[in-house]
Amino acid sequence: MKNTPVIERRSFIKTMMGAPMLPLGGTGIAALMSSESVLAAQANSPFKSAEFTAMAAPSLMNPEAMATTSVGSFLEITSQNNLKKTYQLAYEPFFMTGDMVPDGKGGKVLAGGYVDIHNRPIMDSSVAGKERQFFSDCPDGMSLLKLAKPSAKGVSGNTVFAVVQFEYTNSNQNGDKMYAQLPSQIAVLTLNQNPRNGKLSLVKYSPVNTSNAQGLWITCGSSLSPWNTHLSSEEYEPDAPFAHENARFKSFSKNLYGNETSANPYNYGHLPEVTVNADGTGTLVKHYCLGRISHELVEVMPDRRTVLMGDDYTNSGLFLFIADKEADLSSGTLYVAKLGDGFSIDPKDAGAKLSWIKLGHATSDEIKKLANSLKPSDIMTVLKKDPNDPSFTKIFYDGTANWVKLNPGMEKAAAFLETHRYAYLMGGSMGFSKMEGTTANTKDKVAYFALQNIQDSMIKTGKGWNAQSNIELSKPLIAGAVMTSKLEGMQKDQFGDTLNSEWIPTSLSALLVGEDIEPDNLGNLANPNMISNPDNLKFSEKLRTLFIGEDSSTHVNNFIWAYNIDTKKLSRIASMPSGAEATGLGIIDDLNGWMYITANIQHPGDWLGKLHNTVKPTLDPLIKKNYKDRFSAAVGYITAVPVGIKIS
Repeated sequence: MKNTPVIERRSFIKTMMGAPMLPLGGTGIAALMSSESVLAAQANSPFKSAEFTAMAAPSLMNPEAMATTSVGSFLEITSQNNLKKTYQLAYEPFFMTGDMVPDGKGGKVLAGGYVDIHNRPIMDSSVAGKERQFFSDCPDGMSLLKLAKPSAKGVSGNTVFAVVQFEYTNSNQNGDKMYAQLPSQIAVLTLNQNPRNGKLSLVKYSPVNTSNAQGLWITCGSSLSPWNTHLSSEEYEPDAPFAHENARFKSFSKNLYGNETSANPYNYGHLPEVTVNADGTGTLVKHYCLGRISHELVEVMPDRRTVLMGDDYTNSGLFLFIADKEADLSSGTLYVAKLGDGFSIDPKDAGAKLSWIKLGHATSDEIKKLANSLKPSDIMTVLKKDPNDPSFTKIFYDGTANWVKLNPGMEKAAAFLETHRYAYLMGGSMGFSKMEGTTANTKDKVAYFALQNIQDSMIKTGKGWNAQSNIELSKPLIAGAVMTSKLEGMQKDQFGDTLNSEWIPTSLSALLVGEDIEPDNLGNLANPNMISNPDNLKFSEKLRTLFIGEDSSTHVNNFIWAYNIDTKKLSRIASMPSGAEATGLGIIDDLNGWMYITANIQHPGDWLGKLHNTVKPTLDPLIKKNYKDRFSAAVGYITAVPVGIKIS
């Protein structure tokens, strides 16, 4: 990790603090910014505002910064009496996947290690003589939390926990691609929080048993529920009518169950929820009633019942779930959005109205029973060629034309097990491409949605385009956009019934957009000083700031951005290793008085053709050195040095 040069930091501090230049040694910045008088005065004055000072994008003049998680940004906190404190930000990993980490029982466990349905290690035997347990280079969603009465042992300070999930592994030792061929893993981390400086240290790593949920499929983004549980995801649900043709799904079944046929596609594409126990273990349940879609990450509203859902797919939709009871996702009603006229990705345009189509009501238990008792053909007939039969309806699914016919009495099964196809049949706007992370600004009642890219089904000439979606863009924007919506009550479904929530999205307009460019000198295909391919979104109510993590095929390095919704200032706060996604994004305003931004990386050095041709010769050796020959990745958080961040 490379920090801003001292001369730049000194100039910055002088400008921001209005202080004379002082001699700076190894702790000079801390001495300047952390004087007892300033801290004491701030402690007696409430928080007023926060501002991030951006870091520059790393370049080949500093290849080490391009080959690791690099943080060169600052956070300035202003109190109500206008005293300012400036924090120099830094990245702190808990571990690297592939490390042997403490299991809390006096032994060690492989971080990110894969196990089968019987919790036995899954072995990579692709290179003779180098057999080893598979471990992930793709950690993704993470939640940081505390419990009222923790009982985990080995903690000397405050006990806090993190839940982290491992989406997939990129390749085996032989270099063969392994995407979606191994069952995703989840672990609970017991962490020691130093009460003097906020530093978090790993005490125990406890894998979560997923066998009662039939294993997990491609766990991507996540969120922390208002009732303090980890809400996971299963994206790119296996296409059940054609799962027998899917080589990846058959490999997944073989790795999980030991054969290619035991895994049932209808058991995947749902919403797993992890409850952290006081001893630092985790308990998992999979909810079957929030739609079988490409769950990316969800956001639960303050009513503890309304769930906004991203759908990371071609021909995806905006989905909404309203639970029957607070803090209980085991039953409720599923809806899909219908766009009105005027959809645009121009931030100056007002955007389009949203209305909501009810797909059905169900409990998780009843859909789970249907999933394990019905075949796809019991629910509907799905063809990939036109049967020239008017009883079939032409739809688009994942960019491809399908002709479908729903069997009588199968509406509920279709709504919750063939959700994409049924939502199309019911008139939903199924035309988005990769509608990913969701988050919300609850004070202003505004939601945010990440459109990772804008192509294919969103373009009138693109694959999967359909007039029903009411999206008619003339050209793609590969760099994507962050969309926004007002949240309101008293909304009605297609039957005229009022939705039982005050947190319903009622419009969709663009907030921030990227900019596609011709390749620059580094290879960037999108403007490096603007967002590109937004994926994870998280909002800090305290900082009034939207955090954006990239999953980019257009930036040579992916970034994490901070966008202040009041000042409209966009600041780059972190850079991931070249070829790696920014994952695991989370913002915790106050955890025992300290603020944290969680951040993981995924598949460093995953080189993408012309995007990385310029940098690969220089960076590949560095990334191999930093990340176990490119088989590893980091799990950690952004904090400040030498002392953590306090904003209360």
